[in-house]
Amino acid sequence: MTMDTEIRQATRPGLLHRVSGWAMWHAGLALLLWVLVLAAVTAAATVVGANYKNDNSLPGTDSQRVTDIFTAHQPKGDTASVQLVFRADGGLDAEKSRVASMLAVVRGLPHVVSVADPFAGPGAMSTDRRTAYATVGLDVAVADMPVDDVRTIIHRAQDFARPGLQVEAGGDLARNAAESSGGASEGAGILAALVILVFLFGSLLAATLPLLTAVFAVGSTVALLMLASHLFTVPEYTTPVMMLVGLGVGIDYALLIFSRYRHELLNGEADAKVVALDTAGRSVMFAGCTVVIALLGLLALGLGSLQGVALGVTLTVLMTMLAAVTLLPSLLTLFGKRIERSVRKHAAKQRRTPGDGWRKLAGVVQRGAWVPLVLGVLALVALSLPALGMRLGFADAGTDDPAKTSRKAYDLLAEGFGPGFNGPLVVVSEGDQAAAQALGQTLAADPGIAAVTPPQMTPDGKIATVLAFPRSAPQDAATSDLVQRLRDDTLPALESRTNATYLVGGSTAAADDFAAAVSKRLPIFVLVVVGLSALLLMAVFRSVLIPLKAAVLNLLSIGASLGVITLVFQQGWFGAQSGPIEAFVPVMIFAIVFGLSMDYEVFLVSRIHEEWRRTGDAQVAVREGLATTGSVITAAAAIMIVVFGAFLLSPDRMLKQFGLGLATAVLLDALLIRCVIVPAVLRLLGNHAWWLPSSLDRALPKIKLEDHS
Repeated sequence: MTMDTEIRQATRPGLLHRVSGWAMWHAGLALLLWVLVLAAVTAAATVVGANYKNDNSLPGTDSQRVTDIFTAHQPKGDTASVQLVFRADGGLDAEKSRVASMLAVVRGLPHVVSVADPFAGPGAMSTDRRTAYATVGLDVAVADMPVDDVRTIIHRAQDFARPGLQVEAGGDLARNAAESSGGASEGAGILAALVILVFLFGSLLAATLPLLTAVFAVGSTVALLMLASHLFTVPEYTTPVMMLVGLGVGIDYALLIFSRYRHELLNGEADAKVVALDTAGRSVMFAGCTVVIALLGLLALGLGSLQGVALGVTLTVLMTMLAAVTLLPSLLTLFGKRIERSVRKHAAKQRRTPGDGWRKLAGVVQRGAWVPLVLGVLALVALSLPALGMRLGFADAGTDDPAKTSRKAYDLLAEGFGPGFNGPLVVVSEGDQAAAQALGQTLAADPGIAAVTPPQMTPDGKIATVLAFPRSAPQDAATSDLVQRLRDDTLPALESRTNATYLVGGSTAAADDFAAAVSKRLPIFVLVVVGLSALLLMAVFRSVLIPLKAAVLNLLSIGASLGVITLVFQQGWFGAQSGPIEAFVPVMIFAIVFGLSMDYEVFLVSRIHEEWRRTGDAQVAVREGLATTGSVITAAAAIMIVVFGAFLLSPDRMLKQFGLGLATAVLLDALLIRCVIVPAVLRLLGNHAWWLPSSLDRALPKIKLEDHS
């Protein structure tokens, strides 16, 4: 078939046809436009820079009110600081002159405005006088402090360390300065994905096309996100999360289209690109829409810290969809002849007919459908059970790598001053001085509190702040129990006596408030995401049971991935640092995994639906659908698993949790759910799987994923 005929077919009415047809007809220009766009937005982002801001506000919560009050009454503004921690085995009195010399050097460094003397200030020296800390005050906010200047402070202070005298640096700035730069995890994931694609297609050129598509989409989105950060509130951790999702989804979408193109080539289809875009291209667009719906469902939570992430990752998915239906067709047109030769050559070397193994697997599942169904569901439920005991929190230096200076400083302070010293509760009193004194006495008498500071009154005498140091570490469950007891029992009883208002803040209290806010709004979030996705599936497949099955199985795969995260990161399996799960990770994983699960659902079920409409035989449709998609789904899943799993190499605990959760969910979804449980369910349902009441059939819009006859 000539190029003119192929393009005329590709440009039948419809936005997808017009866009993809233009990209094929003007392949060189389409590729040039992508190169120019990538270069232009990257240059603009380099010149303008990023303006990432972390919005962790929780309006209406006690911890947020404490933060607002503290900020409003802080006379010098919100400036940053670094904490230097010292420990001398023989006592710090013997090292006093050396410590003084070190502090004098630090005072002369850029942005340093003050350095506290641990020998003069009260409370800065442990009772055994072997551990002390000095707060280094800076003249800028945390976001404005150059990382290199922070590292200079750390290195110049540690120059004075010697055997018997340990010097470490703590605080958020020290933690961020010690973070290694990203790129290793992304590079490892891309390299592993390339190996899988070469093994699948037998050609380096063919394997490179999905990777190029993903890299162009993700690279453009990173630059666009940097520019968007000047208009919207975008957290600084959005970029690594966006890259994690974008690489996986971008390769996945391009692979699905390319695999259908390869399948049609081997079947002798002359206009293979058109068929691939008419079928797999439509599936990709639909699957991408479900991912977008799931991500935008985060907006229903009303949490500012998640809205920027949701918008950033949504932009990534939209760019990968655009690249899959414009950049990939242009690349297939430019390199079509060479790809066709390599595909046919690789297929000729294979001894078995493609899909034979998957047909046999489908046959085995169909012969005793109840057994794999029950066993598979029980396995998912068992993996989900640990998630019931998940404890949310915010990471601090206590979960850092033990080799980092911030973690060493954390451990030294906990050893010298008690485990609760690193995460004091900030208790605010809105009342007179007598009410503040009563607060201090009440907190000091609590068995869960090791020490309290004297109340610090504001100049107007209406607000007092007390720091309460728990006996347990900030991320221990006992500290959360202490916060709950103070809020529910201790302080309300005190309020009735003093007529004052008491509020509990601090990192642990903020994590508890975040978890409570998420739990309160979670039903709405789940209803929006699951409901809209089910309606879309119902409109596409004209079925009630298919969307219901998809929703239940997707929820099970999400629960199983959260259970695995709980076992590894909360209970410390496989040598991981135990601690609470990052407060926003489960919600983000729910949105991302639910959307990604729909990718495989749409790709597999659309092929089964296509075969069912062609043959009218439900069992044959399941076998042929799995035979034509099984290898692609497993290859796509393998790529996603290695891309997501590569983030376990990151030093960031949050990214490790994301990587493990997403990799686990994809593994279970692609291998257990799509290749075993779904064929079993469809075998048991038979033709009833495609039942739709006539009233719903008339009411729902008709969305076709198969448009090629």
